[in-house]
Amino acid sequence: MESLKMSVTLPVKADKLYKAWLSSKEHAAFTGGAAKVSSKVGGKFTAWDGYISGKNTELKANKKIVQTWRTSEFPEDAPDSILELDFEEKNGKTKLNLYHYNLQKGDAKKYRDGWRDYYFEPMKQYFGEWSYE
Repeated sequence: MESLKMSVTLPVKADKLYKAWLSSKEHAAFTGGAAKVSSKVGGKFTAWDGYISGKNTELKANKKIVQTWRTSEFPEDAPDSILELDFEEKNGKTKLNLYHYNLQKGDAKKYRDGWRDYYFEPMKQYFGEWSYE
């Protein structure tokens, strides 16, 4: 199994970023792909037009989100991976630490690129535009 760790600092408060991740409407808005997201522990989610799916296993308001996570590319018998997001707010900006565990051998690089290209870069644009209100 492989894992990866990444982080991005966004010009937005932790509560706004946390709520956006767990909002179907905002998750879709900042990624550009359809999302159906629950904000409850045990609640299921899909993102990127159903390519990603999983459920929330731990939620600490504005601090942490832990989810089971898989894509439609995972072999059927492969276990879910685990996604952990930690939110560190400082001076009105939030550092989002992303930890992705339990990835199949050889997948860490692919998903690292995916997080950067399909989440971090669009989030910088989305939240950057909103930070000047």
